[in-house]
Amino acid sequence: MDVIALLPRLHLLRFPVGQAYLWRDDDALTLVDAGPIGAGRAIADAVTALGHAPGDVRRIVLTHFHEDHAGGAGEFAALSGAEVLAHHLDAPFVRGELPGPPPRLEDWEVPIHAAAAQHLPEGRPVPPAAVTGVSDGDVLDFGGGARVVHVPGHTDGSIALFLPGEGVLFTGDTVAASPVDGAVMPGVFNLDRRRLLASLGVLADLGAKVACFGHGDPVVGDAASALRRAAAAG
Repeated sequence: MDVIALLPRLHLLRFPVGQAYLWRDDDALTLVDAGPIGAGRAIADAVTALGHAPGDVRRIVLTHFHEDHAGGAGEFAALSGAEVLAHHLDAPFVRGELPGPPPRLEDWEVPIHAAAAQHLPEGRPVPPAAVTGVSDGDVLDFGGGARVVHVPGHTDGSIALFLPGEGVLFTGDTVAASPVDGAVMPGVFNLDRRRLLASLGVLADLGAKVACFGHGDPVVGDAASALRRAAAAG
């Protein structure tokens, strides 16, 4: 796992598939997404290397239930005592109560999805002991007030998190950056691409300065323009 400083309060945690983000408020930390199965220990080690204790992470906010984002949540929550939060529509899948619906892949996505799956650990994730459900418009106690934005399409319960005072937006998999040229693009492997494109438009209108994606390099500086171009291109 690579740990990359993006801003004085923000680090990117990059896994073989997908990535997570660590936000710092003085001595309290928030983890946005939690990597794949088995990532809990690596995240704890990264937190320690940055000069904090795993217990300083007060919450884990999951942008959606997919394994590369939520697979390590239960393990890291057990190590840190952090509260786990997810949209109430995705929370049953994070808890392991129900299997989540698979994406509706377009033909060109099938081989890419298969190749990505080969890099994910085998096994079943350890579900968190509890998951707190959140909804659109909720404000979470980090980053000066992190607004939950419901962005259905990738999954029914996908969320983004916007920190208005900081200009930082965590998009989850509603948006991605191309591994080829870094271009900002709509997310792939979706449940409903039409809804995802509508959600992308919502995020483009927030005026973010920094956009942190579930896959690909973040945009640091005038992210809103990049999001608007992606939304216009569809």
